[in-house]
Amino acid sequence: MFNAFERRIAFRYLRARKGERFVSIIAIFSLIGIALGVATLIIVMSVMNGFRQELLAQILGLNGDIGVFGAGTNITQYDAAAGKLMKIPGVISAIPIVQGEVLMTGPHGGAIGGVARGIQPSGLADLKTVSHHIIAGTLNGFAGNDVAIGAGVGTQLGIPLDSTITLVLPQGNATIIGTIPRIESFHVTAIFQTGMAQYDSSFVFLPLKAAQTLFRAPDAATQIQLFVKNPDADGPIKAAIPQTLAPTPVNVVDWQDSNNAFFAAVNVERNVMFLILTLIIIVAVFNVVSSMIMMVKDKTADIAILRTMGASSGSVLRIFFMVGASVGVLGTLIGFALGVVFCAYIENIRMFIQNLTGTQLFNPTVYYLESLPAQLEWSQVTEVVILAIALSFAATIYPSWRAARTDPVEALRHE
Repeated sequence: MFNAFERRIAFRYLRARKGERFVSIIAIFSLIGIALGVATLIIVMSVMNGFRQELLAQILGLNGDIGVFGAGTNITQYDAAAGKLMKIPGVISAIPIVQGEVLMTGPHGGAIGGVARGIQPSGLADLKTVSHHIIAGTLNGFAGNDVAIGAGVGTQLGIPLDSTITLVLPQGNATIIGTIPRIESFHVTAIFQTGMAQYDSSFVFLPLKAAQTLFRAPDAATQIQLFVKNPDADGPIKAAIPQTLAPTPVNVVDWQDSNNAFFAAVNVERNVMFLILTLIIIVAVFNVVSSMIMMVKDKTADIAILRTMGASSGSVLRIFFMVGASVGVLGTLIGFALGVVFCAYIENIRMFIQNLTGTQLFNPTVYYLESLPAQLEWSQVTEVVILAIALSFAATIYPSWRAARTDPVEALRHE
């Protein structure tokens, strides 16, 4: 498409000589603008993707992909029901639980609201978000009045390992002097830290039998949590659950139903950020247009001489197209490399800036995460690169067309 003559002339125009520095500086700034725009877009979109994936992993890791609830009542024969659900293709595990809200108090006073979840030892082991993040104690022999608490709960209430936590239920016991809240004390045998501050500061796990006694749900479960192979394609599993458990009526809620507003907001924010950051590339592309127009104006005499020597208008168009496209492609490649490297070392960069400035750049109590995640989706990166190159190519069309339309007779006459 581009012959050796056209490539040589285009390469010559890319090198600035005396008297051509201003146009070259504009081209350099255009290249830097495109590179920064592409890098920024890749970095921000990767952080948004990582943020969504981390939150999804934390939420699903603790709450399951699908929740099966009894229709207006607790689920009896929960072990049999869990066995039936495990036979559905795509289901990895089915965990019966008893869950309720409680007021938690420590041995030295203080109280916070939270969630108490009763679960079987095997089910707690399957919750890798908890079982793989034990920072003190152990889950071995998890039974009786043993509990596992979040690190945030222990910090706020001053509860160390092997101490006592008291759970207070709002549903009390009726006596002749009125209703007295139910109070039970448990022994802390493990402390976990999932990395999501919202869960670490509000969850406590206790054996299923103890939870059934605490919440007065003998031989029953409030729900059965399912973990599936592909959470994004859980529709067939969700549809098969009512038929599997028939004639027992159940309500089925998957992670998209329970967190729909939250993840919808994340997706909207991600799309809006993409559109806003694309404007950076568009602004840089306009600089390419201005620099190319100035170059065409500056090279009018050269264009006239090339035409008189036999160069066709198409050849002139390709020469200037190559000049402008080279700036766009080179800027895009630099931005691509910068964005990918930045994403690979983003946590190290964050820690360096944080240590340098002495300020906390990523508060886990605000963002629910303790590290800055970044996940490169190569399909998305490819879209960004193609978009930047396409805009760069489009920016060179008009200046190149103007150069090709230059009348050599008029140009030499005015020169």
